[in-house]
Amino acid sequence: MYAERASRVPGAVVWTNRPSGGGALPVLPDGCMDLMWSEGRLIVAGPDTRASMPAGPPAPYVGVRFFPGTAPALLGVPAHALRDHRVDLADLWPADGVRRLAARIAAAGDPARALEETALRRAADAEPPDPLLRHLVDALGAGRPVGATADELGLSARQLHRRSLAAFGYGPKTLARVLRLQRALALARSGVPYAQTATRAGYADQAHLARDVRELAGMPLGELLRRSALGQ
Repeated sequence: MYAERASRVPGAVVWTNRPSGGGALPVLPDGCMDLMWSEGRLIVAGPDTRASMPAGPPAPYVGVRFFPGTAPALLGVPAHALRDHRVDLADLWPADGVRRLAARIAAAGDPARALEETALRRAADAEPPDPLLRHLVDALGAGRPVGATADELGLSARQLHRRSLAAFGYGPKTLARVLRLQRALALARSGVPYAQTATRAGYADQAHLARDVRELAGMPLGELLRRSALGQ
């Protein structure tokens, strides 16, 4: 069973996921990065470019999902170094400190809240997110073209690509594609017909939507929606 709530870390959400007996759902690209705790381990989920399936047997997880572009400053590592990877936090931070954090979270009555406190402390010491990159996410998330958005930001294509790699793990065109997928899924899950979903999300047509969902999610849109509805 998956549940989430808004975090006190700006733009982030705190989530919990406990095995419910059904099959696991793929984790879809969303432009975000996560700090997770499970069975005594602290894990960082880097930005995804494709769907991924949870590794190993089903286990309870708690996590903090950071707004696109905000996690690298907190973690102290560029996003592209973690693209499509899940790594132990001890590979990024001093191992002794990570062990103490993990023990503190394990002993807490509410591990999700304890993990959020860790993220809050880290955020207080980190550089604030680049406001230009927040504008980029908002613009691409609303369907604005990459070139027009770069012009608005006063950045060359090369500058925008370099800053996007560090912040999001991939270039702005991939980010736009990921955000378009999330836009389409939100429309389809709300009951909007597929053809209208394609148009409103910014696809050329329904066939374009179908291809993109299959490539990024690893399954057809209808199957993805059915499995999501069933919690499988």
